[in-house]
Amino acid sequence: MIKTPIYLMPGMAASPRIFEYLSLPDQFELIKLSWFQPYQNEPLSEYAKRMCAQIKHKEPVLLGVSFGGMLVQEMAKHIKCRKVIIVSSVKNYNELPLHMKLAKKTRAHKLFPLQWITRIENLAVVVFGPTIRSKVEAYQLYLSERDPDYLSWSMDSIVHWDQEKAEHDIIHIHGEKDTVFPIRYIDQKTNFYLVKNATHAMILTHARWFNLHLSEIILKV
Repeated sequence: MIKTPIYLMPGMAASPRIFEYLSLPDQFELIKLSWFQPYQNEPLSEYAKRMCAQIKHKEPVLLGVSFGGMLVQEMAKHIKCRKVIIVSSVKNYNELPLHMKLAKKTRAHKLFPLQWITRIENLAVVVFGPTIRSKVEAYQLYLSERDPDYLSWSMDSIVHWDQEKAEHDIIHIHGEKDTVFPIRYIDQKTNFYLVKNATHAMILTHARWFNLHLSEIILKV
């Protein structure tokens, strides 16, 4: 049986372990991608080209979480994909929350000392959202990338992402209570799935929803 390959890209600083609760039928093959070190001032589009070298199948499904969702959209500009799915992410610059848009203009994100975000407690809140603040210890094992240069590059890439319109028929899965990318900024018109009571950490907390619905979403014509 030829399996449908699904490449999984975690969010900023996150380990591929965030996908450990995903379980799909045997007709799918789950391949987990990991972040690698960016070059200095490397555009996200160029980083995406290098990540495409990790893709070993023709016309795969790409699934990206949060910042990983932005990355898989950039990757899809360089390779042909069966489907592009983003989770807890955004489809274009307009869906970024106001404080991120302001950060692009004011460069306020550059004013934070990197020591602040490299502290594991703060990093967990940035990656998974403030709702996990009381469960930081449980979420620490899902964080693998703490290099200051990588974190600085990631934050800069997010606020400077300039995609005005998605170039593909993006499938967007989003949590109703996402506080990192609030639902009020998200276009919900096409290929959109809202998961009730889910937060930015939904790939972990609502894995059962994905196990029930993701294969159907992928196979849907």
